[in-house]
Amino acid sequence: MKVTSSSSDGSIKLLQITDTHLFEATDGSLLSVNTCDSFQAVVDAIIKQACSYDAVLATGDISQDHSEVSYQRFEKGIIPLQKPCFWLPGNHDYKPNMSSVMPSQQIQQVEHALLGEHWQMIMLDSQVVGVPHGRLSDQQLALLEEKLAENAERHTLILLHHHPILVGSAWLDQHTLKDSHDFWQVVDKYDNVNAVLCGHVHQDMNVTRHKVRVMATPSTCIQFKPDSDDFALDTLAPGWRELELKADGSLNTTVKRLPQGSFQPDFNSAGY
Repeated sequence: MKVTSSSSDGSIKLLQITDTHLFEATDGSLLSVNTCDSFQAVVDAIIKQACSYDAVLATGDISQDHSEVSYQRFEKGIIPLQKPCFWLPGNHDYKPNMSSVMPSQQIQQVEHALLGEHWQMIMLDSQVVGVPHGRLSDQQLALLEEKLAENAERHTLILLHHHPILVGSAWLDQHTLKDSHDFWQVVDKYDNVNAVLCGHVHQDMNVTRHKVRVMATPSTCIQFKPDSDDFALDTLAPGWRELELKADGSLNTTVKRLPQGSFQPDFNSAGY
């Protein structure tokens, strides 16, 4: 699979939309936020700003109720973005029903893609069925190593759902990528890994670990309050991330959000 750059300088521009938590019902709500409406509002905002991009990335928790309809709802919702969308499963997803919408004209579920002439993307499945934390199987770790070695001349963006470093919230860090040292042991062997992109934590994270940028992105629905040991919701609005991957391996990235006050959750919730 290859994504072609639309930029004159050969850079690749990407949109990340994550943790949509859609339901079969159009009025399905997560902690009082209608997730269908908030997802649609994010798509509408992206279209309104008229930015250029080459592909869309959806990093898991597409669905909240596992239903086939929820995945169909996502597929229909991204049609106006008019670009290929690469998705992977999160802990809330049900892979057989994700597959029910495949093949799709727009959605791609692949393990690897070439991004223009200078980058590659490796998409890892960190789901452990029935639990909120993640783990990479031996097969997934072997895939990672194989693609890093096979395309050593390409800068690399790695995608997975679970955060591979701690975010500083005790309740969220229970549900991190378990055995993350196995992941980093592979990554640290290669000098062509530039960035890791995840979902799961419903907040903006952008840190550097040993020259590798590690990023997480706001959900299109509810936001988790950073640095909170107990479950807590943030007042920030739903959002998305834009990335520009440059030919020299550097990247620019920006998190954008809906207007402040949009889609406020029930702040008395003790969890979900």
